[in-house]
Amino acid sequence: MSATRRQFLSAASALGAGVAFTGALSEVFAGTAAAAQSLGRAGYGPLVPDPNGLLDLPKGFRYTVLSREGDRLRSGEGPVPSHPDGMAAFAGRTGRTHLVRNHENGATARIPVPAVSGLTYDPAGKGGCTALTLDRHQRVLAERVAIAGTAVNCAGGPTPWGTWLTCEETEDKAGTNGYTKDHGFVFEVHPTDPHRTGAVPLTALGRFQHEAVAIDPRDGVLYETEDAFQKPFGLFYRFLPHRPLGGTGSLRAGGRLQAMRVPGVADLSAIRETGARFDGIEWVDVPDPLAAATPTRFQDYGPGGITHAQKLEGCYWGGGGVYFVSSFARGADGSAADHYGQVWRYDPAHRRLTLAVVFGPDTDVRLPGESPDNICLAPGGGLMVCEDGNGAQHVFGLTRRGEVYALARGRQNTGTDQRPQWGEFAGVTFAPGGATMYVNCYTPGTTFAVTGPW
Repeated sequence: MSATRRQFLSAASALGAGVAFTGALSEVFAGTAAAAQSLGRAGYGPLVPDPNGLLDLPKGFRYTVLSREGDRLRSGEGPVPSHPDGMAAFAGRTGRTHLVRNHENGATARIPVPAVSGLTYDPAGKGGCTALTLDRHQRVLAERVAIAGTAVNCAGGPTPWGTWLTCEETEDKAGTNGYTKDHGFVFEVHPTDPHRTGAVPLTALGRFQHEAVAIDPRDGVLYETEDAFQKPFGLFYRFLPHRPLGGTGSLRAGGRLQAMRVPGVADLSAIRETGARFDGIEWVDVPDPLAAATPTRFQDYGPGGITHAQKLEGCYWGGGGVYFVSSFARGADGSAADHYGQVWRYDPAHRRLTLAVVFGPDTDVRLPGESPDNICLAPGGGLMVCEDGNGAQHVFGLTRRGEVYALARGRQNTGTDQRPQWGEFAGVTFAPGGATMYVNCYTPGTTFAVTGPW
């Protein structure tokens, strides 16, 4: 019996279900101080059913509901919008934490982000961000609109200077869905003074179905994922800013957008061997970053072509490299091979790409851990991952030893037959210092703070 299969059966026994994967976990945690101290323990024990029917957690953990869709914003600007998604936490004064939270609202969203003067890009857009200020006891002190009038704000990423980059996961142009402006951009959002950043699209970062962004804190290079689930699939991009690490507003100065080419690899899903390494990664200029006539992933990248991948989602920086997630790949959709999720690591210093983790498939059962989406480093030296897929209901952890465990299970979307309905988690992030985890439930929109013996 393989180690991977043993891990799968152990997880299935402990949790009632599990996840099968193989991986070179040392790649995922390479170079992180937290990883060096991690014991790689397999979670925190079984999940305890929540008598309130919201969130099951291990013994010793507790949650606080910070915000719920439809409640009134503390600012009085309107109701809390639908579909909370990507999120980041920033340190404030006197123990306070500032959260910036995306709302992945398309044209048919039930509760839009309220339009606010000076913070609204397109009056017809229903997406945007809200910002919360919390005290040291996770009490909400303030909640307000941070940007409005955008569309399908999915994920994003924090900057080294303490702002949030929110990404539109759409390519809709003006005239589509009633929009008055083109969409598909990245916007910068200040967590405490949103009027300082306003609603200005960072057009040089490209117009495509953005998912997430990560920034190399050493040289200011940005890395971007494109979430495309139909062929041609998305690309992995880097942006070379004219004013690297220039602080708030510096990305408006523009720069150079490029797409990653892995020589000889047209589709990342074709790579099945964990630990597979590719040196000599190439970066090719995007011919038309604004995609005036042709989406960026369709454009002509020359004789060598370009490297695609289905459902490129989570993206983060750590340990001297950038990590990004392919949530799943399906041959039926046109991918070169099937998988339930990949985690890749790109090392800029050596121009090296490594396949760190592959999830399944070696079972036909739907399992917690299928289709990783938002992803971040946990304070104990592991990964924390939001599950995305049919019946997605879990936040799960992944240890250095290759063990998967459930950290949280959503209960709000359990049907009368006790089977999970759609209710994915998103935006997992940790407070500065790591004592509190924040995460969103997409439907019904709920933001949780989770504390425990990390």
